[in-house]
Amino acid sequence: MSGRFAASNKVALVGYAQSPVQRHAERPLGALAVDTARQAIADAGLDLKDVDGIVAASLFPTAGSHAVQDGVSTVTAGWMAEHLGADPRYVAGFQGIGQVSGAMALAVNTVASGAADHVLFYRALHNPRGSYHGNSTQSIEGPQQWTAPAGYFGPLAMIALPYNEYLQRYGATRESMAAVLVEARKNGSRIPWSYWHGKPLTAEEYLAAPTLVDPVCRYDCDIPVDGVAAFVLTSAERARDLPHKPVYVSGYAHSAPPARRLPLHWPLDDIIDGGAETARRLWEHAGVGPDDVDLPQLYDGFSPFVWFWLEVLGFCPAGEAHRFVQDGRIDSDSPDGLPVLSGGGALGNGRMHGIPQMLECYLQLAGRAGERQRPKATVGVACQSSPHYGGAVVYSAEPF
Repeated sequence: MSGRFAASNKVALVGYAQSPVQRHAERPLGALAVDTARQAIADAGLDLKDVDGIVAASLFPTAGSHAVQDGVSTVTAGWMAEHLGADPRYVAGFQGIGQVSGAMALAVNTVASGAADHVLFYRALHNPRGSYHGNSTQSIEGPQQWTAPAGYFGPLAMIALPYNEYLQRYGATRESMAAVLVEARKNGSRIPWSYWHGKPLTAEEYLAAPTLVDPVCRYDCDIPVDGVAAFVLTSAERARDLPHKPVYVSGYAHSAPPARRLPLHWPLDDIIDGGAETARRLWEHAGVGPDDVDLPQLYDGFSPFVWFWLEVLGFCPAGEAHRFVQDGRIDSDSPDGLPVLSGGGALGNGRMHGIPQMLECYLQLAGRAGERQRPKATVGVACQSSPHYGGAVVYSAEPF
């Protein structure tokens, strides 16, 4: 295809490590990140001396007014390079929206360009003590001075707006959203490192949960956690000599958020229109389409994102996602189900900002998912954030 990514399938994931996902870890985030990074390098069959590139996704380590301290509340690539014990010749951090997909693009291009041979990619998330999204601000300037005094601030209000629009426009109900939560928690409950390990959720429990910002309830939100995931990337040629089956990066795309809106003002049409453009670039970049994907891992930091991604990626028509998720259509245990949350996602694991989606793509396509291994896993897509404010990466089990 004419628009296909020049480095498509020339860079591969070859190893990983995932820390336990906890509300509050007993050790500092930096120590947890270093240990997880070393485990990923060993898993890839490499030594520290082999790692000559480090790429981090360190934006949004916490929320609210909490102080940011490197190695404690965030772990930048520079901090990792200093404390890991490796001697990298390339160190970088992605600071834009769509942290995981953007940082993955940076890591892929680092290998493809020859800037580094073996790149460590990681994401470290911290859950500060106290209220994660508490607003202690006594005064505010700029556009939010017109919204914050009325209680419209922060991500909960941001997602409640388009969620309400969707419910009203298409006649959707919270009962249909229950299918998303039940599926995410079912799959997350099976994963040993998940915060929700052994804790599935019923539709009745979901519908009985307290409302936070109408119509968003407690279980519509991923839970803040401490956790780290790390991966190793190298060229497709070098990957052949390493112990695990490579998983190839076929393409990626990022959104271009509209600048005309107030901060945190996300109308449904902006999400759908912007997301459709993200999807168009994604399929063109990777040289595939939705019909080629058998492992779509849709972002679910807030549950309505699953509906939005289903539609903008072309897995169902506009306004039909709330029907599509019902009656077992997304049941990963069904041979006919579309496994959009087979890795549990953020709702089934904890707030790891796109890592569960990326990790599930790697494990399934590499044949390393153990008892959860799907009989067919050839092309996956891992999404992050809202379709108009984040990005997505296409992975493949075989180069094409």
